[in-house]
Amino acid sequence: MLEPSEVVDLFFNHLPVKTFQPGEVIFRQGEKGNCMFALMSGEIELRKDDQVVETIHQHDVFGEGALVQPEHNRCTTAIALTECKIAELNRERFLFLLQETPLFSLEIVRSLSSRLRKVKQKLLK
Repeated sequence: MLEPSEVVDLFFNHLPVKTFQPGEVIFRQGEKGNCMFALMSGEIELRKDDQVVETIHQHDVFGEGALVQPEHNRCTTAIALTECKIAELNRERFLFLLQETPLFSLEIVRSLSSRLRKVKQKLLK
């Protein structure tokens, strides 16, 4: 089985990559979301109501929640902590990959599961 970083590279390396500088906002809480992202390099902070919820690290995906929730709203604000290289995947391609590529679906579930575990551990401390 491929490592998570290899899966991200496999599905996102061919997409255009945008560069964000430290402090730059990638998306804002409450905005409509029509794409998800893969963090190719750097670190991103996710904030809800100006409180840090989690930090996203290289080779992880984020923003997929807006693609699967009925209202398609972003529930956090994503801010670059360092210089970041980010690949973007639109909703149509996301849905295609979920349907046609089990490995992609597994990577999304793995990412969500890992991040949910971290949040639970924070809450239980």
